[in-house]
Amino acid sequence: MNPKDYLVSLLHVATEEQLIAAPKNTTALLQRYGFQFKKQFGQNFLIDLHVMGKIVRAAQIGPEDVCLEIGPGIGSLTQILAEASGRVLAVEIDERLIPILQENLAAYEHVEMICADFLELDLTRFAAEHRVDRPLKVVANLPYYITTPIIMHLFESGLPLDSITVMVQEEVARRMQAGPGSKDYGALSLAVQYYAEPSIAAFVPQNCFIPRPGVGSAVIHLKRRSEPPVAVRDEAFLFSLIRAAFEQRRKTLVNSVSGAVRAPAAKEAVQKALQNLGFSETVRGEALTLAEFARLADALMEGDSHG
Repeated sequence: MNPKDYLVSLLHVATEEQLIAAPKNTTALLQRYGFQFKKQFGQNFLIDLHVMGKIVRAAQIGPEDVCLEIGPGIGSLTQILAEASGRVLAVEIDERLIPILQENLAAYEHVEMICADFLELDLTRFAAEHRVDRPLKVVANLPYYITTPIIMHLFESGLPLDSITVMVQEEVARRMQAGPGSKDYGALSLAVQYYAEPSIAAFVPQNCFIPRPGVGSAVIHLKRRSEPPVAVRDEAFLFSLIRAAFEQRRKTLVNSVSGAVRAPAAKEAVQKALQNLGFSETVRGEALTLAEFARLADALMEGDSHG
């Protein structure tokens, strides 16, 4: 079954012409409300039902699921999530869109709209206030300029998560699933892979949006891990080490991470730890796996405690 047919099979509406996401409906709504896009919010509305089908299929939405959508816009994807799931929490920063969402989604009593800056939400309190009693499936067409902060906010918040399926800039999607030695591999790759198993579900051309973004896009599915793939003594130190390793990619690991180490003779400590782990002192961060970074972090923590 192709993605568009899969999408239609989930819907309770009579025809796809009743969907907000149908291009002519989106255009008519924007004209009726005289809506002007604001660059500060990174607004690019998806108008391709084939891509919508790929998103919902990748997210594996079912009638028992609770979905969290960040940046619902005029409700194009929200309507489809409402059709496919048991409940939708939609967080929108642009207050101009709330009346449009309320009108477009009036038929869906199980959709809750929250006008807020998602990055400023206390997600533990959010879950309690909205009586979230099961792991959430996050599905969204994210503003590209804050993709990474949103995803890390979700992972680090303690919010119960099943998965995150989001539209992001193509380059960012490639970085999230990149492995050691590739040009896309970096701190984002390691952070995402610590918390989740990433897989790109679709590449999306620019003509699938109004207005067209200046870059190619991709849908990435991040399945939350029940446990991190590595054990480490100090998670915060591990991530400070990883960030330092990739801040200046051309530097050797010894030179790049010494500042993150608390030992008095930091450079010597890093050299010794790398040598003990079987690495040359000229190795760069892009050569190490997550497990190897964890071993390096533990070795440096142990050396610091002995110092």
